[in-house]
Amino acid sequence: MRRREFIELATATLAAGVVGGCASRRAAPDRAAGPSLRPLDAAAYRATRQTADLPPGKIAYLERGTGDAALFLHGSPLNGYQWRGAIDRLASVRRCVAPDLMGLGYTEVAGDQPLTAAAQATMLAALLDRLSIAQVDLIASDSGGAAAQWFVARYPDRVRTMLLTNCDTEPDSPPEKVKPILAQARAGTLADGIAAWRADKAKARAEFGAAVFGDPSRLADETIEYYFAPIVSSAAHRTWFHDYHIAMDPNPLAGIEAALRRCQVPTRIVWGTGDDIFSQASPDYLARTLPGSRGVRRLPGAKLFFQEEYPDVIADEARRLWGVTPQSATG
Repeated sequence: MRRREFIELATATLAAGVVGGCASRRAAPDRAAGPSLRPLDAAAYRATRQTADLPPGKIAYLERGTGDAALFLHGSPLNGYQWRGAIDRLASVRRCVAPDLMGLGYTEVAGDQPLTAAAQATMLAALLDRLSIAQVDLIASDSGGAAAQWFVARYPDRVRTMLLTNCDTEPDSPPEKVKPILAQARAGTLADGIAAWRADKAKARAEFGAAVFGDPSRLADETIEYYFAPIVSSAAHRTWFHDYHIAMDPNPLAGIEAALRRCQVPTRIVWGTGDDIFSQASPDYLARTLPGSRGVRRLPGAKLFFQEEYPDVIADEARRLWGVTPQSATG
């Protein structure tokens, strides 16, 4: 399905939906590493999820593994669960932290907290401070990539390396094909489409899945539930979801290029060529702009959320960037 068809279908589904809840649980940090860890299916992820009570809100996050820290940033309408496969493969060499960005997932936003990419970067710094993490390896996708760029621009000394996948760039934010979705957010109807997909998971695979996954048949019911349930769990979560998208226009990366041109952080760019949402010129723009670029790897036919389908690619590229012997995990 092409993106235009996806937007048309999404618009058609924006009617009253099913509102569901999914209660958050707190658990002790899962800091163990090695083959004894249970793979992060939805139940394991939910049981491991924690919450940090910070000025911007109650930030939901997962922490797993030991060693230097790696920070994983997702896009919309996903949450930290997107990175479970990569985390399974990297927890033996990194302390992996995957927050739910403000406006998405199980994070709760405080008061009139802004939800721009720059505000997300400020929240991430506060979260790392709470976790006593001085420096991270950044891995980011989609609108999480905009937050990553603001984070490295503001806190370059806190970033060891950066791995960027299909995401916003200053010349392409927000992408033209996303603007109808932002209009739905301003109208307060975008979450209705999420509710409809949650209620009909086959429909979610046919519409949402086909637009952003190479093989939408692998988008399991429990994955759809984990992504969509929190968005429609309350009126507040719906509002935060809409505000997250409203904050994408005007361009949240306007003026950031000068700071990125001063950034010496080693950066690897991995881009799916089947993505027709973000410009296929963007990876070359990032490689030219970031002095620490370690080049671009293109994945033929891979769509926007390929990180979930190809966690071995993320893990192997991260290990190479970090100077750790590459190896693909099994299972």
